[in-house]
Amino acid sequence: MGEDFSNHFDFSSFLNRHNPGIIDHWVQKLHAEVGDQYAARPIDEITDTISQAVEANYQVLINNNFNPINAFIDKITVIRLEAGFLLSDVQKAFELYRVIVTGLLLEENLNIKDLHLTIENMNQCLAYTMHRFSDHFQTMHQKKILEQNKALEAIVKKRTAALQESEKKYKTLVEEINDGYFVIQDGVIVFANQAFCTMHGYSPEDVIAKDFSLFVAKSHQKQVLDIYTTRPKKNTSLQVFEYNRLVCSGEEFPTEIHGKTTQYDNKISSIGICRDITGRVIMEQKIRENERMAYIGQITASLSHEIRNPLSAVKMNLQILNKNQEIIGNDKRRVDISVSEVIRLEQILNELLDFAKPLQLNMTACNMVGILNAYIELLEIKFKEKELTVLTHFNEKISDLWVDREKVGQAVINYLINAIESSDPFGQIRVKYDIHKKENRSFARVTIDDDGQGFNEKDKNDMFKPFFTTKTKGVGLGLANVKRIIEAHKGLVSAKQRNPHGASFSLMIPIGDA
Repeated sequence: MGEDFSNHFDFSSFLNRHNPGIIDHWVQKLHAEVGDQYAARPIDEITDTISQAVEANYQVLINNNFNPINAFIDKITVIRLEAGFLLSDVQKAFELYRVIVTGLLLEENLNIKDLHLTIENMNQCLAYTMHRFSDHFQTMHQKKILEQNKALEAIVKKRTAALQESEKKYKTLVEEINDGYFVIQDGVIVFANQAFCTMHGYSPEDVIAKDFSLFVAKSHQKQVLDIYTTRPKKNTSLQVFEYNRLVCSGEEFPTEIHGKTTQYDNKISSIGICRDITGRVIMEQKIRENERMAYIGQITASLSHEIRNPLSAVKMNLQILNKNQEIIGNDKRRVDISVSEVIRLEQILNELLDFAKPLQLNMTACNMVGILNAYIELLEIKFKEKELTVLTHFNEKISDLWVDREKVGQAVINYLINAIESSDPFGQIRVKYDIHKKENRSFARVTIDDDGQGFNEKDKNDMFKPFFTTKTKGVGLGLANVKRIIEAHKGLVSAKQRNPHGASFSLMIPIGDA
C-alpha cells in the first residue's frame, strides 16, 4: 500500500481537492441509502463521523499511517455496537467511500496503469478497514453477549433463590401445618400435604390420584360428594361442613372441612383444609350429657322426695298387714309380693338419688386385687344361686392405685352383677386384672367376661348411657354409674362381644396418677 504516484498520478492532490465533496456525497448516501438507523441519526453527527473517516483513509493511502484509522475503527465500533447497528450496515457505510472515490477517478481520464494502481491501493485500504472493523465488532459483540449472559445468570440466580425461598415458605405453610390440605379435580385428589395423609393413615403415594370418596365414611359420602362435585362449580364462596373421615384401619373420625373453589393448574379445582375435631365432638357430647344429667338430677331429687314418704307408709302398712295371722294362703302370698315390690321400688329410688348426687371422690392408695377379691366374696351367694364358676387371673405385681375404694367397688360390683344376670346357669365368669398400654399410657385394667347371650352390636354405643336397658327389671343406671365413676378417675370403660358368645366388659384406671 502507499504506491509512489510522484511520476504518475498525484493521488494526494486529488484527495485534497475532492475530500470536501467526498464528505458531502458520503453523508447524503449514508443518510438516504444504507438503513433506517443511519437515517435516524442527526446530519451533524454523521458529517463529523464521515469527516474523521475521510481523514483516516487519507493518512493510510498517502502517508501509510494506520494509527488514525485504527483509532477511528475502535471508536466507531463502540458507538455502532451500543446503538445496535447491524454489522452489514456498517460495512455498507465503509463501502460507500470506494464507490464515491472510484466514480471521481473515472472522471479524471487516467491512463489504465494509474487507474489500476490507484484503485488497487484504495481497495487494500478498504479491505484492511473492513477486516479490522469486522473482527473488532465481532469480538466486542461476543464480549457484550458474555456480559449479558452473566447478567442474565445473575438475574436467574437471584430469581431462583427467590423461588426457593418462596417454595420454602410454601412448604412451611402447607407441608408443616397440622391441618390437612388437599386439592380435588373431578373428584380426584391431585395434591395432599403430609398432614392430610397422616390423618388418614396413608402415605402420599397412596393418596394422590385417588377418588376423594375413598377417604369419606359411607354414611357421609353423599353429603360430601354433593358439595365437592356439584356446588363448587356454582359457588366459589368458603364452605364449612362436618363429616366423618375414613382412615386406613376402617375407623371413622369426626372432621371439619373449610372448602373453596379456585384455579389450580389452570383448571377449576376444589381446595380444602380438614381438621380433626374428635376432641371437640367429645367435649360437646360431655357438655350435653352433663346438662342432661343436671336436669335429670333436679327432676329425680324433686320426685324422690315426693315418692319416698308415701312409699314408706305403704311399705310399713304392708309389713303390719303381713303379720296378721288371719291372712293366709293366696292373700298372704299377695302381701309378700307387694312388700317385695315396694322394697324393689325403694332400691330403684335410692339408685336414682345416688346417681343424681354430685360425685365426690375420697382418694386413697388401694390394692385393686384386694378390692376385687372382697366384692367377689360379697356376691358369693348370687354366684351359687346360678351355680356359676368364677375364674380369676390377677397380676399381683401391679402397684397400688390412687382411687376412691368405695366408688371403684361400686363399679366392680355393677360389672359383676351385670355378668351374673347375663349368664346362663352353670356358666363361667372370668375376672382378669392386668396392665394395658394405650396411647403411650399405662392402665390398670379389670376385665370381666361371661358366657351369656352378649348384646346387640347396635346397642354398644348406648349401653353406658343413663336409663338405657334391655332388661325387664331395673332402670338402666348400672353401667352408666360404672362409666361415671371410672371417668371421674380419668379412666376408660369399654364393652365387646366374645366369640362365639358372651360379653366382655373392662374398666381401666391410669397407673401413677395421684
